[in-house]
Amino acid sequence: MVEFSGDLHYAKSHEWVRIEDDGSVTVGISDHAQEALGDVVFVELPELQMVIAAGDEAGVVESVKAASDIYAPISGTVIAVNELLDDAPETVNTSPYIDGWFFKLQPDNLGDVQNLMDVNAYETFCENEEH
Repeated sequence: MVEFSGDLHYAKSHEWVRIEDDGSVTVGISDHAQEALGDVVFVELPELQMVIAAGDEAGVVESVKAASDIYAPISGTVIAVNELLDDAPETVNTSPYIDGWFFKLQPDNLGDVQNLMDVNAYETFCENEEH
């Protein structure tokens, strides 16, 4: 059963965004996306201090089935990357919303998060995508 986390915002490309207390945002891929990919074997993350625009490629996630680009859901500057994924990329499969995050951004405009889908809209989007 795919899990949808209610405190996140979602992009149509299946990345999620969580707003942190300090105004930064954490980005990862949804449980739906990791399940579709299968066993993740490698994650390429963006460089620290990289300035990235919403919709730009920010990295790659590779699984036993396919390689898929990771996109920035909003514009900002990369302030952290999840180094755990270098040695344990499978964490994306086991904990996509907690330990399997990809990178953190200092957003150009935090309000851009409101352009993303809430959990209900994303769940409906995923159901419609499968039909």
